Amino acid sequence: MLEINGISSVYLPNQSGAQSEHLMVVLHGLGDSLEGYRFLPEFFGVNRFDHLLLNAPDDYYTGFSWFDIYGDPAPGVARSRELLFSLVQQLENQGYSPEKLIFFGFSQGCLMVIDLACRYPKSFAGIVGISGYVWELESYPAAFSPAAKKQNFFVTHGTLDPVLPIGLTRKQVSSLKNMGLNICWQEYLKDHTIDPTQEKQDIASFLVETIDEISS
Repeated sequence: MLEINGISSVYLPNQSGAQSEHLMVVLHGLGDSLEGYRFLPEFFGVNRFDHLLLNAPDDYYTGFSWFDIYGDPAPGVARSRELLFSLVQQLENQGYSPEKLIFFGFSQGCLMVIDLACRYPKSFAGIVGISGYVWELESYPAAFSPAAKKQNFFVTHGTLDPVLPIGLTRKQVSSLKNMGLNICWQEYLKDHTIDPTQEKQDIASFLVETIDEISS
């Protein structure tokens, strides 16, 4: 059992019941909570890692938020980044080395996992970002950590997304790729959600390939 301080979380072991050496850390979107992601282990059907579901630090109606969307997001993004840095160190202290961690984020969570992977000084196993965008693109590549170009990103977006139109994120991801980041970018005919057909299959394939690569 994990002991995590500073951020609310729930640990879900894989279906075998034995702790895996691999862990997927899940960050929800605006107004949601970790409770909205308990379906993920069964949804993707990849029974090769444990899950750690997180709650963002700020209350937002019936859920939580990683940063303020109405005022200046910068303080919240910086604070949430520090929480995630601390989380990675806590996980490493408890046997999960960064290269065995997968970070999964939706919407605001997507922004935070991309931010983390660009700035954290060690490489992760993989990054899955869905329906989000990039914070302070202009700070890159100067803000890249030495590990940024070693990260493996799988970033997706919906062509029908009414919350975060795809055009901005598409341009941002293209810019990051031109800066040398290893990003697999996929677009799907969907709105601000996770497509239960092709996107689900593609993410599951990325997760399996990621675990195979770090286990070899």
